[in-house]
Amino acid sequence: MKTALKVFLILLAFNFVSFAQLKYPKAHKDNIVDNYFGTKVPAPYQWMENINSKAVRTWINEEKKITENYFSKIPFRNKLKKRFTQLWNYERYSAPRKEGKYYFFSKNNGLQEQSVVYYQKGLNGKAKIFLDPNTLSKNNTVTLMGMSFSKDYKYCSYSISRGGSDWREFYVMNVATRKKLKDHLQWIKFSGMSWYKHGFYYSRYPSAKGKNRLKIKVENQKLYYHKLGQPQSKDVLVYQDSKHPQRGFDGYVTDDQKYLIINIWEGASNNNLLAFQNLQTKSKIKMIFNKLEAQYSFVDDNNGKFLILTNFKAPNFKVILIDPLDPQKKNWKTIIPESKNVINNVSSVGGKLIVSYLKDANTEVTVFTLNGKKLYDVKLPGIGTASGFTGHKNDKEVFYTFTTFTVPPTIYRYNIAKNKSVLFRKSDLKFDINNYITKEVFYKSKDGTRVPLFIVHKKGLKLNGENPTMLYGYGGFDISMRPAFRLSILPLLENGGIYAMACLRGGGEYGEKWHKAGMLGNKQNVFNDFIWAAKYLIAHKYTSPKRLAIYGASNGGLLIGAVTNQRPDLFRVAIPEMGVLDMLRFQKFTIGWAWVSEYGSSADKKQFEYLYKYSPLQNIRSGVNYPAVLVITADHDDRVFPAHSFKYTATLQAKYKGKNPILIKIETNVGHGTGTNTTKAINIYSDILAFMFYNMGLSMY
Repeated sequence: MKTALKVFLILLAFNFVSFAQLKYPKAHKDNIVDNYFGTKVPAPYQWMENINSKAVRTWINEEKKITENYFSKIPFRNKLKKRFTQLWNYERYSAPRKEGKYYFFSKNNGLQEQSVVYYQKGLNGKAKIFLDPNTLSKNNTVTLMGMSFSKDYKYCSYSISRGGSDWREFYVMNVATRKKLKDHLQWIKFSGMSWYKHGFYYSRYPSAKGKNRLKIKVENQKLYYHKLGQPQSKDVLVYQDSKHPQRGFDGYVTDDQKYLIINIWEGASNNNLLAFQNLQTKSKIKMIFNKLEAQYSFVDDNNGKFLILTNFKAPNFKVILIDPLDPQKKNWKTIIPESKNVINNVSSVGGKLIVSYLKDANTEVTVFTLNGKKLYDVKLPGIGTASGFTGHKNDKEVFYTFTTFTVPPTIYRYNIAKNKSVLFRKSDLKFDINNYITKEVFYKSKDGTRVPLFIVHKKGLKLNGENPTMLYGYGGFDISMRPAFRLSILPLLENGGIYAMACLRGGGEYGEKWHKAGMLGNKQNVFNDFIWAAKYLIAHKYTSPKRLAIYGASNGGLLIGAVTNQRPDLFRVAIPEMGVLDMLRFQKFTIGWAWVSEYGSSADKKQFEYLYKYSPLQNIRSGVNYPAVLVITADHDDRVFPAHSFKYTATLQAKYKGKNPILIKIETNVGHGTGTNTTKAINIYSDILAFMFYNMGLSMY
């Protein structure tokens, strides 16, 4: 009797905050009305797009106070943070990469804010610190983003992000002495570094100084060559396209330094152009593929011929051999034909082609000769995701990483000629993975389409409809959702919860047809797939609407916003993180214009009509009982402009009169995921699960 009373009082306390609506900051409304082809759309919070204004900063500060006050009353919040800290505190490594006589890898002792880069001579040499990103700033707001080595292995160029922004700065250091050179390059986005002789190729945009640099539309990228020791102002312009200001360029130098390959992209469309230059003869840059009709990825050069991965008339991809001097389609030779499974990646290492396939979102790997003869399949540790298999052309072995939802990345050393994998390094995570199971099921969406769904939970869990469940999805940009370790879900699983991930249309799990089925005017398919995933979980007694939380980030944040509007009765908690929430104005900021090929644009009448039907911001309604909503964004997100989340939150707080909380969590010195160090990650994931359980009337630990 006492136990039952205690449980009742706990549940009563947990639900107390929902008995009265929170008092939100008053956000003033302007009388702005946008006219789209005769349809008048009110935009009362358009002023929030000026994120540096005093009014916006005041609103942000008031929202932060309300959010922190709310979370401070959750009784198990600190216990949850403590458990996350315990789980996070384990030694973890990246797979090593061989550069000359050294092997480089990153390592985190457990709670370091960023992993440290080490190097050692041979696999048995003593590891020494090569570059510690934790020392790049006093408050850990500078993040190491990438590294590239010169072909003689004397120099290493590396990129950093400040405050999580997509803007990058490049530096160079001497490998032997670890001393930084005077080279410093700026105004770089969406570019790597590819070394050639005494410098490297990279791409940059015009300078973007001033307080609006995180907001401005980025266009007119150009490809440059930087020579060591020279100021950036003397970098040599290699390639530009002034007639197409929205095109971008990636320069890549082949291992033998014979060719410069230029990948030319336009927006988020995966279709691209490809050009090359013979660096030995200094020939003019020549276009290989000059129509944006398919994807073309350079794999390797083979005696003057190029191996190309493409989905031209092959939605699941194939590998072809072409003559770059005569690239007519009639002369193409198919090396690896298209199959029923999607080719996810191709590496040319050790005189072989290592091909990774996706089968129902899981990895399968096969090795071929350069002429396309199948040699053998690589035996993987189980069903899950394997990544890596990269190296230099003459390497005899590679490393790959294998992971599942509950198994941390485990590193294997693979001998290519012998087709033999050996365990190289595994994690000592303090979590009993044997107590949990992962299963992949298939359900039918609204139109009968078969969709994969991964479900993870504790063994012996009763399917009684009462289990707290988090359903995650993305569904866009040809990005595949694959089984991979998520430390963020372990406390959920420990507390009798379920994690589910749906492989929605719009992704790349089943090739370009699957992608196209969820883009542009087909976007509603993505939302239907997600809603029917929720219905499957409910129908099979995994959970119920009162125990179901939904979560997605970026394009996944758009997903959460849309389905919350369409089926608010189906979910108890909704968490849109860094979401694209205003589908009528997304193209006006930062790199948003690049997504028009995926979403469409409100500047087009037909596209406006379907965007307007599902845009999360414009479809918030009064008189609807919305679930508890936690919006998450970041002040330095210059990919998905944070004003999306600001306008969405203000609108929902103004229109919803129910008792469920509508909160926004705004991270500082964080971008679109970049800049999320260990402490910030622990805090974010703790609050996500705390919000979820608290609003379900449940306790943790």
